[in-house]
Amino acid sequence: MQPTLRQLEAFARATYAPIGYLFLTEPPVESIPIPDFRTIAGVQIGRPSPDLLETIYVCQQRQEWYRDYARSIGEQPYEFVGSARLGDDVIATAARMRHTLGLDLEERREVPTWTDALRRFIGRTDEAGVLVMCSGVVLNNNHRRLDPEEFRGFAMADAYAPLVFVNGADTKAAQMFTLAHELAHIWLGQSALSDAQASRVPGNDVERWCNLVAAELLVPLDLVRAEYQSGPDLRSEIDRLARRFKVSSLVVLRRVYDAGALTFGEFQEAYEAERERLLAVPSGGGGNFYLTQAARVSKRFARALVVSTLEGQTLHRDAFRMLGFSKFSTFLELGRSLGVLA
Repeated sequence: MQPTLRQLEAFARATYAPIGYLFLTEPPVESIPIPDFRTIAGVQIGRPSPDLLETIYVCQQRQEWYRDYARSIGEQPYEFVGSARLGDDVIATAARMRHTLGLDLEERREVPTWTDALRRFIGRTDEAGVLVMCSGVVLNNNHRRLDPEEFRGFAMADAYAPLVFVNGADTKAAQMFTLAHELAHIWLGQSALSDAQASRVPGNDVERWCNLVAAELLVPLDLVRAEYQSGPDLRSEIDRLARRFKVSSLVVLRRVYDAGALTFGEFQEAYEAERERLLAVPSGGGGNFYLTQAARVSKRFARALVVSTLEGQTLHRDAFRMLGFSKFSTFLELGRSLGVLA
């Protein structure tokens, strides 16, 4: 018995597949449109999920829109995109990135928690010109949660609209390292889909270099060597350094290992134990929808899109599609939360 058209439509909606695919003789092979550096045990990860593909596609649409917008208002290309080369000195590269992004280690020390430091890190990066999008779901669909085990982030290099996406379904601790890692890709001028983790020493030269730069950007190795106090209670010392540098305990563990204070086996065991502990910590409430929405699409992007739409340069239909909602009242409230509307 053949399914009815209505049944096929329902199946297509449930599987997030274009209905036309169901009439093909063979299922199409959808490839990831940016370089894929994700691996498990050194082996390339297979077929991407519809959630991952749609997230990349919508970010491509946003980036293309912002590139055209930036050119239309006379913005100049960002010199930092592609300014680094693979093999450049890690410490010098991280210092240049820190300067461009306006990241002050002593200023970070004054913020209350490393979660606040992460929020400031995202804000400074967005202000510097990188569109930072952090979401744990596809658009605003809370039924389509992104899987951190599939990917943790990706970078899309562009001179006018460099974009970094961070999987918001991952722990806050992991998000900080992911953002730093993807920024290293932007500095290389290379787009990439990554499974960046502070615990890994990737076999790929690009990923290994980006991991080293990310770690140095967050916590300079010379400061770790100067501050670390060896003793029997590793956990207490890691917590102390996390408070000192305002980064996650996972990043601190990686830097203590880089400083030579832990063997690789000790590091792996401590890292996995700490990651399990962080995963068990409740993430808290959803917060203000409009602040969350701005974080999901980048404040820089959201402000530009609202202004362009209100000026009649962008269709409301296109703006709503890129933002992931359909109500005009929601659009206006987003504009007010961003300070674009009174």
